[in-house]
Amino acid sequence: MPKYRVTQSAVTQLLEDVRRESIAIPELQRPFVWDSVKVRDLMDSLYNGYPVGYLITWQSVGAHLKGGQVAAHQQILIDGQQRITALRAAVAGLKVINKRYQSVRITIAFNPVTEEFATLTPVIKKSPEWISDISDLFNAPSTFGFVKAYLDANPDIDHAKVEASIGHLEAVKNAQIGIISLDDDLDVETVSEIFIRINSKGVPLSSADFAMSKIATYGERGRNIRKLIDYFCHLAVAPHAYSDIRDHDAEFAASPYLNAISWLKDDSEDLYDPAYSDIIRVAGLVGFSRGKASSIVSVLSGRDPETRKVDESRIPGAYDSLENALLRIVKKYHYENFVMTIKSAGFITSDMIGSKNALNFAYALYLRLRADNELSEGERKRIVRRWFVLSMLTGRHSGSFESTWEQDIRRIGQQGAAEYLRQVEDAELTDGFWDVALPNALETTSTASPFFQTFLASQVASGARGFLSKSITIAAMHQQSGDIHHIVPKDYLQKHGYPDRGDYNQVANFALTETPINIGISSRPPSEYMAEIAQQIDSQRLTLGEIVDATDLAQNLAENAVPANLADVSAAGYPQFLAKRRQLMAAAIRRYYEKL
Repeated sequence: MPKYRVTQSAVTQLLEDVRRESIAIPELQRPFVWDSVKVRDLMDSLYNGYPVGYLITWQSVGAHLKGGQVAAHQQILIDGQQRITALRAAVAGLKVINKRYQSVRITIAFNPVTEEFATLTPVIKKSPEWISDISDLFNAPSTFGFVKAYLDANPDIDHAKVEASIGHLEAVKNAQIGIISLDDDLDVETVSEIFIRINSKGVPLSSADFAMSKIATYGERGRNIRKLIDYFCHLAVAPHAYSDIRDHDAEFAASPYLNAISWLKDDSEDLYDPAYSDIIRVAGLVGFSRGKASSIVSVLSGRDPETRKVDESRIPGAYDSLENALLRIVKKYHYENFVMTIKSAGFITSDMIGSKNALNFAYALYLRLRADNELSEGERKRIVRRWFVLSMLTGRHSGSFESTWEQDIRRIGQQGAAEYLRQVEDAELTDGFWDVALPNALETTSTASPFFQTFLASQVASGARGFLSKSITIAAMHQQSGDIHHIVPKDYLQKHGYPDRGDYNQVANFALTETPINIGISSRPPSEYMAEIAQQIDSQRLTLGEIVDATDLAQNLAENAVPANLADVSAAGYPQFLAKRRQLMAAAIRRYYEKL
């Protein structure tokens, strides 16, 4: 059976459907990304009868229309937003939202003599040969009067040609644009698959895209909830945009949501800058205990999870739950305390965290635990820290993570977070993991590896100093400047039988150190630069770093999980050095985890 139907709609009818909101454009209040050249080209294609591609819509049940009505069926435009917005700008003469959230005009001019379209410029505006704004023709009360005025201003041109050209331009109002309407009973995954197959660019739409589109169909409230998500994510990255949003989006500024995120205008934290897809996922876990973004679409559509039938009476409550979850997510106190919790685990910069999903789940968990009045704040943070680090070490939130999320949230609700965490730890963080699996996982050249980054986090959390540093900590090097140093130098290894980067760039051969120390070591083997350190201790004269005490040196090597016999490591013993250091790094990570 067909899962869609194909219809044709005239440009003016299409714009009227958008005006009446029988076709909803979720992107309408987002910045218009097309430039004026693309708008010009679209008009030229319609004028010349060239194809401009199909629009794709999807039925939405229970959408709110202007005037407070509820639509039995409203079409959500899921592909074609930029084309519709361009038509609204060029044909209807309406303003678009630019990147500064200002309403601006994109004006397209037309020359009836040359039949050429152009973006309006001051020169074109002064030329009587050009129709400086084609929307004047489309909105003129009388085409005859419009043509007469043009001919009066250009008495010496070919009147017949001009009349034909303007008539041809006016006919653009009736140009047919194809619309592929997807059935309303299709699930999000099927709609996404159809979209990918139809769309010539093959650009995938995520479940979060559909969720954002669905949210925006719930009248003014839905639009503002959707913008709450958009603007929160935007301001987290670009706080300076606050005044643009406040000054140019009157509808949102009049809602209570702007005040809820106004604190971001002074925020400079970038450890956790979520995208809208992240916020959708966190909201799903917090508000609905759902791991899949597509589940939010079903809930907001009023679909009963047991009967699979739509019950429109469920829709208002679903939006209440979503709004409540989002306001908890964007609350300054919650956000800042969560970030502080993650930083207290040693993950102090965003580049230490390769899994945004681990952060997303941890934030959702933190917010849910805040609702448990029996938990102290200290216990709440302990659970969140351990869960986050466990996720980093086990890849719990990679791959098909959404089902795992739902299972975890359900069992946390049933058993309590502390008890369920203990069960997961007993199952996954066994002696075999710490003694075998983790050392093996550290056999990698990727400094972005979650295992290496967790090792660095363990050093930050313990206050460890940089390799051969007396006082400069790993935390300070992360936040200011420090070098990734080859403990057994690369040049030395290359000259002594290890030409491949897979050998000398093992993370077990890396340590953070001060730049002057890194330069001072250069390509010398450990036997040479450690002999210099020994001489420095004997003479108390600084030549490499500042360590002048043998006990302090031993402590520094231990802080960096470097074997105590480093001075004896040569090219011949390099493989054994790597194996030993991996064991020491894994042991350091275990001690760190158990203290979280």
